[in-house]
Amino acid sequence: MPFTCSDIIKIFFAIFVPPIGVFLERGCAVDFWINILLTILGYIPGIIHALYIILKY
Repeated sequence: MPFTCSDIIKIFFAIFVPPIGVFLERGCAVDFWINILLTILGYIPGIIHALYIILKY
């Protein structure tokens, strides 16, 4: 599946501000809140989770 421009923007946000990348992909769902928690606990787990969510959906 090819990447669109919006996917590239979401990946950019996922690297620099992970919760925004998840919010753009899934909205204010449970994934967003999990990502905020992971980002608070550690920046790298937040990035990994955000990339996983963006690439999965």
